[in-house]
Amino acid sequence: MAGDDTVTMQNKRNHRSLFQRFHRGHSPYQHQRRIYPMMGCMTPAERASAVAFALKNCALEAMTPGEATMRAAASYEHGLEAVTHLIDVADEQTAMRLRAAASSAGTDRLSAGSLDDHATDRADAVFARTVLLAERRWNPSGDLDELIAIHKDLFEGVFEDAGKLRTSNTTREVTNDRERAANPEAFFPAGLIETGAHNIATELADKRNLHAMDRDVFVHAFASLYDELGYLHPFRGGNAMVLRIFGSRLAHDAGWDLDWGEVTREEYRSAKHMAYRGDISAFEDMFDRILRPANPTRVFLIAGWNQGPAH
Repeated sequence: MAGDDTVTMQNKRNHRSLFQRFHRGHSPYQHQRRIYPMMGCMTPAERASAVAFALKNCALEAMTPGEATMRAAASYEHGLEAVTHLIDVADEQTAMRLRAAASSAGTDRLSAGSLDDHATDRADAVFARTVLLAERRWNPSGDLDELIAIHKDLFEGVFEDAGKLRTSNTTREVTNDRERAANPEAFFPAGLIETGAHNIATELADKRNLHAMDRDVFVHAFASLYDELGYLHPFRGGNAMVLRIFGSRLAHDAGWDLDWGEVTREEYRSAKHMAYRGDISAFEDMFDRILRPANPTRVFLIAGWNQGPAH
């Protein structure tokens, strides 16, 4: 029943203490794009890690890059081509897919930033930009600025609202559940995103960015944070992809790696929907299963293989 879902969502708010402490005197973030220098040359293992994660991050959104893009990715992995070549090939393939799609309704929705199951015609571009992010990195500030930087770099040139905060209170998720899709409180109010993000960043800083925690304590704290950021839902589309990148970086810097290769799309979506209703146990179980001690010799974006030294 719609009423039951609404009550459940309201009950969930009781455990979201971070968002209850609105700092009325807080000045909004100044969202200015920062430019950071390129990282040094990545090793073959690091390049392979970046490609594998990018592929998995897309797969969890039902997005699959085409064969030409994957051939370019293989050349990149082996050091035969720079990441810029991968971007060029992926953008060319994306343009071809868009021309083939020839659907004005789908094109309009996607260009407006609605990343959903219909975004397959832009999978190549998003995949390549994920690899680029892994190579060039961003400022790990642990706040809304970091999320915006990731979103902008991930979707710039792909969606019009890259790096722009959500302005609507309606859910962006594609779902057959009309009750959930029609619930305007499914995510944090758009007008309070900056305040909510500030509270999360403050809490994270108070916890020393989850450093020096025992494994079980880290799993619970990380799952709680992941849920809070999922509820914040700062962008119209692409939130889950951004959150997996941010979470992987945060975990790695805290001494842990996330092996996303074991996670299925169905498992991830189920855990997310349970969290919407106030139960983060599925997220805790998932993160407990995929958590590994951080490998300092490998780039942090791990996606399902034996983590040897990055030589």
